Amino acid sequence: MTTRTWEDLQLPAPGTFNLDAAHTRIGFVVKHMMVSKVRGHFDQFSGSVTVAENPLESSAELTINAGSISTGVADRDGHLRGDDFLAAEKFPEITFRSTRVVGHSGDEFTVVGDLTVRDVTKQVELTVEYGGAGTNPWGQSVWGFSITTEIDREEFGLTWNQTLETGGVLVGKKIKIEIEGEANPAA
Repeated sequence: MTTRTWEDLQLPAPGTFNLDAAHTRIGFVVKHMMVSKVRGHFDQFSGSVTVAENPLESSAELTINAGSISTGVADRDGHLRGDDFLAAEKFPEITFRSTRVVGHSGDEFTVVGDLTVRDVTKQVELTVEYGGAGTNPWGQSVWGFSITTEIDREEFGLTWNQTLETGGVLVGKKIKIEIEGEANPAA
């Protein structure tokens, strides 16, 4: 992979890179019954990152198939795909489009963009940790990243909940999003 040094980081040369679906996981964590956490992920997505000459001018976009949500429990996944949550038939895509990189410290970048869920678009801030660049054993250039953010699901119209007899609610309002992945040069 062609890399360059920028502020003590070995970054990819400018260009467009596609997410490697085989080496990327788009996951989430939400509180359940106020006492534990449920983890899940999306199986189908596509995205790209355009690395600019000035890395702080780079951009990214992501499209997730809302119906590909998976928590490992079929009944729960069906409920999450339904109208109480994602309404995946009516709103089949969850999208993110970056609008700007607002700063960085070492290998961490702060990226702001528009997240759309159920046709509701809100600005979110992502913490993007650059993992490095290299060449895999098959000669393909790759670079890695970890992304985290937290959103309030109710701001996106995901307001369904159930009050518990012991107090509190069944599903937490905050959702932590965790993305681990790799990107390869676009063909």
